[in-house]
Amino acid sequence: MEDFAKVENLVDHVKDYMHVRVDEARLGIAERSSGAVAFLAAGVAVTGIFTLCFTFIGIGAALLIGRVLDDLVSGFLIVAAFQFLLGLIIWRARQRLIRIPIMNAILQQLLSNKTNDEDN
Repeated sequence: MEDFAKVENLVDHVKDYMHVRVDEARLGIAERSSGAVAFLAAGVAVTGIFTLCFTFIGIGAALLIGRVLDDLVSGFLIVAAFQFLLGLIIWRARQRLIRIPIMNAILQQLLSNKTNDEDN
């Protein structure tokens, strides 16, 4: 009977241990995913700000070029052509310039939290 009590006690300890490990895994996943989501949200906010800046710089450049050429429409057409060419260059290099750096940053964010947990 004493052996049965020891086995039952061991089973209870194993159950408690498994529950703690599952809870720890859930918390780790929540922490890493929240870090990745925060990183993406900050990226979206910064992208929005840069978009507004680029828009206003384009309008200012178009007005300046239009004033120099004495033709406002030509200024806007020149700036639009420049932005179109810049867009084509970015589109052609999107893998190298956008996709891979974003993927690396997200992986780094997810793995940095994991290695910090292992160090502690």
